[in-house]
Amino acid sequence: MSRVSIVILNFNGRSYLEKFLPGVIKNSKDYEVIVADNCSTDDSVEYLQKHFPDVRLILLPENKGYSQGYNEALSQVDAKYYVLLNSDVEVTPEWISPVVQMMDEDNSIAAAQPGVLDFNKKDHFEYAGAAGGMIDVLGYPFCRGRMFLTLEDDHGQFNDVARIFWATGACLFIRSDVYHKLGGLDPDFFAHMEEIDLCWRINAAGFKVMYNGMSKVYHVGGGTLKRTNPRKTYLNFRNGLSLLFKNYSTSDMVWKFPARLLLDVIAALKFMIFDSVPDGIAVFRAHFHFLLELPQNFRKRHQARAVQKVRKIPTIYPGSIVFQYFLKRVRKFGELAWKC
Repeated sequence: MSRVSIVILNFNGRSYLEKFLPGVIKNSKDYEVIVADNCSTDDSVEYLQKHFPDVRLILLPENKGYSQGYNEALSQVDAKYYVLLNSDVEVTPEWISPVVQMMDEDNSIAAAQPGVLDFNKKDHFEYAGAAGGMIDVLGYPFCRGRMFLTLEDDHGQFNDVARIFWATGACLFIRSDVYHKLGGLDPDFFAHMEEIDLCWRINAAGFKVMYNGMSKVYHVGGGTLKRTNPRKTYLNFRNGLSLLFKNYSTSDMVWKFPARLLLDVIAALKFMIFDSVPDGIAVFRAHFHFLLELPQNFRKRHQARAVQKVRKIPTIYPGSIVFQYFLKRVRKFGELAWKC
């Protein structure tokens, strides 16, 4: 068994591998580096075989997305800790040690992330994870250092260690035994919000998710799907509903779920009036497909309840981040005046 295995899931990302893999290898000398190829149609595999013959290559027979791609790859990896690393991430010297040491010292920590900064604007946090993921009472995700699309500059305010609700899938440290015990990433999510769902199950099972600002990486972001793409809108809204349906308590479902449905409709209308009609339509498509998938979500809800040990998770923000951001004009995490 390896102590730490860094697993990069690749799909048609030869340019990212060429740019960032040498740095991962250089700054991870004591650890195993693996590339799991998600049935790429470019020359990624040939490039790896020619230029990085010592890097272990896992070839997946078809592209089943981020979630199932990692599930199948990690079933072939024997390590105490997995690091799920996006191909478009630049790591730094000693990026692993602070996080792994923190997890070694506290067995209740099941998952963690470093600080995630913008590769193209390195003094700013990056959208996908920033300084640790949070979620509000209605299931809207946000981050320390990122409120919706507003990103904070880094001036040391998050050079700390903190408990968070979810750790980013762009650079996710996780105990392998917990990953497999809780069923890994939900394959039906395909991509987007799957790490939030997994971290919700981790929290509910009585483990902790942590942020360690002593480690930092730089993420390009949008490497596989642009932010304005209706496909991403569809996945975010469909997966968001599944996330809540699977993990909300029965009492929460009574009022929080209808409130979330209403806010989704408002978001769809806003898209169609002010931004993008295809994105607005994508929201309604997401709702329709969520209804079609209700039977399997009922089964998953039952499975989630079976492993639940904690009902009140302290890292769920008790208010509405939508209200705080759009009505009170809160733009920075510190302005929430909330400590979990």
